[in-house]
Amino acid sequence: MTESVKKQSGDMPFCAKPEKSFTMPARFYTNESIYKLEKEGIFFNSWNYVGHISQLNEKGDYITFKIHDQNIFVIKTKTGDLKAFYNVCLHRGHELLVGEGKTNNIICPYHGWSYNLDGNLKVARNSQNVSDFNKCDFTLKSVQLEVFCGLLFVNLDPKAKPLKEQSGNLEKEIRSYCPTVDNLVFAQRDHFDAASNWKTMIDNFLECYHCHVAHQDFVDLVDMDSYRTVTNGIYSAQISDAPKSLDNKAFQFKKGDVDFGYAGWFLWPNLTIWIYPGEANLSVLQMNPNGVERTTEYQDWFIPTKTPSIQLKQAMNYQRDVLQPEDIALCESVQKGLNSKGYNQGRFMVDHGKTELSEHAVHHFQNMVMQAVGGEIED
Repeated sequence: MTESVKKQSGDMPFCAKPEKSFTMPARFYTNESIYKLEKEGIFFNSWNYVGHISQLNEKGDYITFKIHDQNIFVIKTKTGDLKAFYNVCLHRGHELLVGEGKTNNIICPYHGWSYNLDGNLKVARNSQNVSDFNKCDFTLKSVQLEVFCGLLFVNLDPKAKPLKEQSGNLEKEIRSYCPTVDNLVFAQRDHFDAASNWKTMIDNFLECYHCHVAHQDFVDLVDMDSYRTVTNGIYSAQISDAPKSLDNKAFQFKKGDVDFGYAGWFLWPNLTIWIYPGEANLSVLQMNPNGVERTTEYQDWFIPTKTPSIQLKQAMNYQRDVLQPEDIALCESVQKGLNSKGYNQGRFMVDHGKTELSEHAVHHFQNMVMQAVGGEIED
């Protein structure tokens, strides 16, 4: 255990039971050594979202993604399979692919080493003049890949259990709220940058205690009386049984394939999944650490066709132009407070009914963080 995660003078106990516990100490959001621990302790052995199957329709289509400093690409092979590899040439370490696109051969832009779509080395210029050179020694290193409700996930740990096994009933829950999830296609990615630790952003998503105060349009959309949060293994769910109004301040809609108020999930370590009322839709918002006090967010939208209807466009615009800016402003202010000498820990507001005012899901997340980095948890 490093000094940074040990209980320090002035720390109040972080407890296994949320109703007894204080929140994680502020240094867990500001300390560089804890940030470094998270790379190996959390991100390098968890399932990380990278994209959607509809982005890889044809042979040779690829997308790239970074998990901290580890660059990965996912590609559709000539046999139609999807494979993931570390995005690095095995000659001298140059990056192979950038962004997303389509290729028939994976060619390193440094010295021209060429790999086929299965990651096997095809051409290494001048290797015929190198003694005992074996192309089989230079096959790209693969990464675990899994398709989950059309979403693509990778795990850098070759021994990690499958996501479907780890995530329990999550897939069943998503399909119950969006039965046509397999027919959705990628439509749009929105980028956000926040001066905040990634965990501050997750904490904010995991409670609606702040919604009546900070999200007036959202509480006009969603029936908060039926809003409940349930924690379960590596995920948690936030569900509202019905919309408050079809004609509300957030966006107007008619009931369709999605006829409830709101369904949202958190999936460890940094993915949130959203379904809004109205036409069939699903979006994911991923909080990617970009330094100890910066977060890059990607929100990807999946809808029936690449071009959104008026109703879906209004929902997408509301999320991008209203709700996300509201949340980012909150989190950036919290991050400033986490650096204040006047603050170290608060208490979780937990009620017996686990209503929209309860913060037990925030504790659920922070408990997983504490376990992953070796923090002290009391009974």
